Amino acid sequence: MRTFAVIGLGRFGRKLAIALTASGAEVIAIDRDRAVIDELRDDVTHAVRLDSTDLEALKSQAVDRADVAVIGIGQGGQAFEAAVLTVVNLKQLGIKNIYARAQNLIAGQVLAAVGASEVIYPEVESAQRWAYKLIAPHISEKIDFAPGYSLARVRAPASWNNKTIAQIDLRKRYNVNLIAIKRSEGGAQGNNEESGIINVPMPQTVVYTGDTLMVAGSDEDMAKLPQE
Repeated sequence: MRTFAVIGLGRFGRKLAIALTASGAEVIAIDRDRAVIDELRDDVTHAVRLDSTDLEALKSQAVDRADVAVIGIGQGGQAFEAAVLTVVNLKQLGIKNIYARAQNLIAGQVLAAVGASEVIYPEVESAQRWAYKLIAPHISEKIDFAPGYSLARVRAPASWNNKTIAQIDLRKRYNVNLIAIKRSEGGAQGNNEESGIINVPMPQTVVYTGDTLMVAGSDEDMAKLPQE
């Protein structure tokens, strides 16, 4: 079982600590606010009130044994200083995987410079996800596997109904690769076509309105797929 230290239990840190615990991980949740700790105590493995800028306090709670540390401390004024000092302390404790939350690029660059192995930009990432969702509402469950490239589910539009993969020609016309097809309920049953999940779609495979297509490609190309 992996151990995570989540330091700073604001909205981001609290949700993360609870989600990690629910997934079966051991979580040490840390914050300066006693009320926050008392409220979270039953939702995580360990909830500890301490000052993460105090190296000895971190050692006393065996934070140095954590596999991963996530710093969710706020960024305003002295809070940012506390986040920076916390990264320095965790680095000194020998924790290799240190993730730090940052509100902007400059803050992220500072945190990375003092030892954060990766910087999290929840506000920026959330805005980007919503922008894409608004632009391409027909695309769901997008998984980013490289900057600008994703694996996603696309609902087959009416314009593709009863057309073969060869006729739609996703790769040539849209620069998108088709991975698999999940039939909609009743979509192929009345057409003597294969139902369920088609793991290896063939050129002659027919697509019906409402089928879910698993596709891979650039975010820009997938956003141009027809919606109707």
